[in-house]
Amino acid sequence: MKRGQVSSALSALAFCALVAPVSAAEISGAGATFPYPIYAKWASAYKGVSGTSLNYQSIGSGGGIAQIKAKTVTFGASDMPLKAKDQEAAGLTMFPTVIGAEVIIYNVSGIPSNSMVLDGPTIADIYLGKISKWNDPEIKKLNPSLNLPSMPVTVVHRSDGSGTTFIFANYLSKVSKEWADKVGAGTAVDWPVGIGAKGNEGVAGNVAQTAGSIGYVEYAYAMQSHLRYTKLKNHDGQIVSPSMASFKAAASHADWEHADHFYMILTDQPGAESWPIENPTFILMHKQPSDPAASAEALKFFKWAYEKGDQMAESLLYIPLPNPVVQKIEASWKEIQGSGM
Repeated sequence: MKRGQVSSALSALAFCALVAPVSAAEISGAGATFPYPIYAKWASAYKGVSGTSLNYQSIGSGGGIAQIKAKTVTFGASDMPLKAKDQEAAGLTMFPTVIGAEVIIYNVSGIPSNSMVLDGPTIADIYLGKISKWNDPEIKKLNPSLNLPSMPVTVVHRSDGSGTTFIFANYLSKVSKEWADKVGAGTAVDWPVGIGAKGNEGVAGNVAQTAGSIGYVEYAYAMQSHLRYTKLKNHDGQIVSPSMASFKAAASHADWEHADHFYMILTDQPGAESWPIENPTFILMHKQPSDPAASAEALKFFKWAYEKGDQMAESLLYIPLPNPVVQKIEASWKEIQGSGM
């Protein structure tokens, strides 16, 4: 998919969410910015065939969890999966939609995209504030052929409750004991250094405007904003570029058969070709919704997306779920009152 088309898809959903009149039906959702590009694309196509609109607020996973618990939306979206006990306590059910990857973006003049190499410990040290210049020996060691400038590193991170942050911090906790001990993982963490920005959109925009900056975003945002991204050294010590092949290599380790209530973490997977920072993104719905008819409409949308949306997902470099997993997901919808499943 061309970058301009990604931008158009994002703009289309944002526009519809603000001004589109209610048509035959309207589904309300809120949460993760990580899957926003694919939800935008699905929503546009689905409205064309069904007349049903999706009003999705891209506010971050923390907001999505809060809004679905408060029953102010039909579904919440989160990149951080809720454990089975937390789903049960809130009367929720959870299911994945696609698997997506995060990339490390940067704004350093003269260093082309996909030429710089970073590894997990080095990224952790940057976000801990231990590495503050682009020509630091640890970065130079990974990039002996690059002419790295003596330029301050400006760290950009999420300011809102974010599943993208959870995935990123979960990865850093696996590759850096110091990060795990001092910061840990969550939708919000106490950042040692850096400036905050709201949403994947905000991080992408801030990095684009700030010389010497570094950030983390879902891959589609790097494409849409024409941002440079790094290669990464993975769990097996191999240098990999972000691509459908490296994303699928990591996704192949997902053991959905033993995933309790679809709980799944896929960061730092083994394999020579595996991309190290990726995870499924999830939908949260009430088992006993306040508006069963709206919930049924939402499930129709997701059923259509599983059946018709794989090619659209792959065009944005999201990994569609295997058919057996989709069958398990649709069977789980029987828990939702009024689902008709």
